[in-house]
Amino acid sequence: MTELLIDPNIRVWVFLPIVLITFFVGVIRHYVSVLISSQKKAEITQIQDSQAMIRARLLRENGKYLTPHSFAMRKNFFNHEETGYFKTQKRAPVAQNSTAMLTDMVKGNFINVLPMVIIGGWINWMFSGFVTTKVPFPLTLRFKPMLQRGVELASLDAAWVSSASWYFLNVFGLRSIYTLVLGENNQADQTQAQADAMTGAAMTMPQDPKAAFKAEWEALEITEYHSALKNVEKDMLHHAFGSDVSIENSIRQ
Repeated sequence: MTELLIDPNIRVWVFLPIVLITFFVGVIRHYVSVLISSQKKAEITQIQDSQAMIRARLLRENGKYLTPHSFAMRKNFFNHEETGYFKTQKRAPVAQNSTAMLTDMVKGNFINVLPMVIIGGWINWMFSGFVTTKVPFPLTLRFKPMLQRGVELASLDAAWVSSASWYFLNVFGLRSIYTLVLGENNQADQTQAQADAMTGAAMTMPQDPKAAFKAEWEALEITEYHSALKNVEKDMLHHAFGSDVSIENSIRQ
């Protein structure tokens, strides 16, 4: 294998510019996605229904920590035959808007896929043939097609990384930096954007509120109350003093 010595100017004019370009393109993608998504306004009834479903689910899961009266009161709010929320709220099924779904898919491709293709093609043309860095551990020849795009040298060590491959490594490897700068739920991460694009059709499918209310009503109706705080005082004293005899002695004292 041929051993190379990289010109320091490559670090300044090739290595760092690719990192900065990839990073700022991700930041721009994040703010454009936020700008487009902020134009979608959810209706108050949709927010109200989703919050009610969340409260009912939390009641089923964590109602054991309430008193019997509190649990019955909350369950009655949702499941009463005449005044219960799931019985009185009548929602019509939301019609599927194929035009809006197609528009969202086009916007997703425009924000996520198109910039990656254009910037990747420009970097491949602008910095074609450059070797930018070397990974600090040996690799097999199977890694050459992945790490040495645009550099066809059979004698070159597989640990060297070309400019085109360095760009794609930055595209899929800046997740932690984006999280640190933009927050946890950002739109700059290309891997998350691709996952959202693949599941976008399923996420935009509208649900039938009537069916969702019925399912949650049935789940809450069969939920039985079992207090998790029964004998909690005795259990706390047992952990504190270690035995029933010690508990009785401590109470007498």
